[in-house]
Amino acid sequence: MPTLIDNTSPKPGSGQDPKPGKAVSAATRAKGKGDAKGGLYKPRQPIYPKLVHGKWRAVKWALLIACLAIYYITPWIRWTRPEGFPQQAALVDFDGRRFYFFDIQLWPQEVYLFTGVLVMAALALFLVTALFGRLWCGYACPQTVWTDLYIVVERLFEGDRNARMRLDASPTSFNKIWRKTGKHLAWLGIAFGTGGAWIFYFHDAPTLIRTFWTGEAAVTAYVSCLLLTCTTYIFAGWMREQVCTYMCPWPRIQGAMLDDHSLQVTYLGYRGEPRGPHKKNQTWEGRGDCIDCHQCVVVCPMGIDIRDGAQMECINCGLCVDACDEVMVKINRPTGLIAYDSEYAVAARTKGEPAKYPVVRSRTIYYAMAMSVVGGLTLWSLITRPEADLNIIRDRNPTFVRMHDGAVRDGYTLKIGNRTFKPRRFDVTFEGIPGAKLSQPGETGRTVSVVVPADQVAAVRVFVTAPAEAELEPSVPVRFVIRSGEFKTQTKTVFLSGAANPQ
Repeated sequence: MPTLIDNTSPKPGSGQDPKPGKAVSAATRAKGKGDAKGGLYKPRQPIYPKLVHGKWRAVKWALLIACLAIYYITPWIRWTRPEGFPQQAALVDFDGRRFYFFDIQLWPQEVYLFTGVLVMAALALFLVTALFGRLWCGYACPQTVWTDLYIVVERLFEGDRNARMRLDASPTSFNKIWRKTGKHLAWLGIAFGTGGAWIFYFHDAPTLIRTFWTGEAAVTAYVSCLLLTCTTYIFAGWMREQVCTYMCPWPRIQGAMLDDHSLQVTYLGYRGEPRGPHKKNQTWEGRGDCIDCHQCVVVCPMGIDIRDGAQMECINCGLCVDACDEVMVKINRPTGLIAYDSEYAVAARTKGEPAKYPVVRSRTIYYAMAMSVVGGLTLWSLITRPEADLNIIRDRNPTFVRMHDGAVRDGYTLKIGNRTFKPRRFDVTFEGIPGAKLSQPGETGRTVSVVVPADQVAAVRVFVTAPAEAELEPSVPVRFVIRSGEFKTQTKTVFLSGAANPQ
């Protein structure tokens, strides 16, 4: 691994220059920038976000409740299907190798539909980010939702910001022990509920909730529940903002999605500066509206100061907007000192020009068009997918058999998939060689019929016999056709005759 060398002169008294003029590695400098005891990484500084009220906090409460309700309730929604099929609305059935979502049933070979949905979701995220910034991170990301929930529990046991800070700084006591213990037990309960709800998406929920407690559930259920419990407890309870800052790649990717017209949480410096404390009845002339109260900082779950400008850590949750608006109302100043705004609009107002918020611009058009194309193709593929499919496996040993009367026979295995919830009879025919006979082992005829059970694949072995008088090439393109009522589909293959290549 190469070592990065920093040849810049160290600051006097920094303790990083053992010998004047000697090159010092970047790792050594980073180590010197750690805590007082040294170390390559700085330990996490606890953040105590203060509870704030306002319209954006209300939106976050609504989305938190909605997201958690969807996650926990969906596995318990029942959906009527024929007897013998899962009655769960949303189910990833690994044992049956099927995915069920209400009236939609997908087979493993239809994974391209999942790909289309994921690509469309990614493009939708790009479009939303280009228009409104990191709304996903601030309002709907699982890390944000569960962290908000954990902070709610923390407030219930330990109080708001100042009370939590005093409790952490106080010596060990019964009050501190029971509050900390109760908080962590509640966190573990939520984490266990998170892992428990996840496994219900892969098994029948009413059945699994019984077998789970009796030890009869699959090992994968216990392992998955344990992993989700641990990760939820650690990420939402202990790591919190570190997941967004250091583990998630999206803060680093979003820069490519944003432009000067993207709405982001913005501090209006032209209006707030110069900042400073303000006393009652003091004039506002010659100063800005920001009274340097730091309320925007203490409510931020990421612990940043939005007045320093756009930052990678900012998740655009809007809590600093609510905190600042609350202060502005108290001091009788216009709200919106911190607001969702764009760099272009801020620059325009600074120059005295009208602000513009163009929604239709090149990148939003590209994202919207790409999303529409992918979404349309995915929807078209879902709607037009056949009720049944036919796959053919031709015999390879022997490739053909020459009969005693000069006829040539090839063997095939047909796999017919019935994608409906009812048994269906399919008539199989062969086309491509005049006079050829289609038969099953021990039978003769031109047509083969097979009954395929509901939502199953049936394999049928057939022979195709070409008459001796037929003039055949060494390889003849042919096809099998299956019919069931008005449904018809065909699959092409080849018939090998063993004839010599013409000179």
